[in-house]
Amino acid sequence: MDATRAGGLAVGLVLAVAVSTEAQVELADVTGLDCSFSTVASGTWNDGIAEASHDGVTLSLRFEEIDPDGATAEIVGPYGDSQIIVRQTGDYLHLVQMFLVGPLYTTTVIDRETTEGKRMAVHTRHEYTDTSLPGFTSRPEQYYGECVLIP
Repeated sequence: MDATRAGGLAVGLVLAVAVSTEAQVELADVTGLDCSFSTVASGTWNDGIAEASHDGVTLSLRFEEIDPDGATAEIVGPYGDSQIIVRQTGDYLHLVQMFLVGPLYTTTVIDRETTEGKRMAVHTRHEYTDTSLPGFTSRPEQYYGECVLIP
């Protein structure tokens, strides 16, 4: 390969990387997230012994007005918007929702790409009720999926 052709190839690679990086949303710059989770692990205690199971699931969460500097965001849900706490630490964006009645929900977006620019995500629900109702969280749960970053 001659020097001119090699130089042109190098410039082309640099431009391709620059365009790819420029088009990619940075985790620190997001103002919103659309998250979807397809797998859930649930825990319970039977006769005092901890047990876990996993299953397929469809769970969608939307976060808006994310402000890591102000440590605030909103989660949009079927019962209205709710203020939550946000922290970004390195390659992780943590969103924390504490309910007045006790449960704690956390969502962590990990700055690792899954598909089509989406990022890995984990959503955890720390909750326990004596009665289990289908369609409602009544035991600890951890969901696995991905989020679309919204600039």
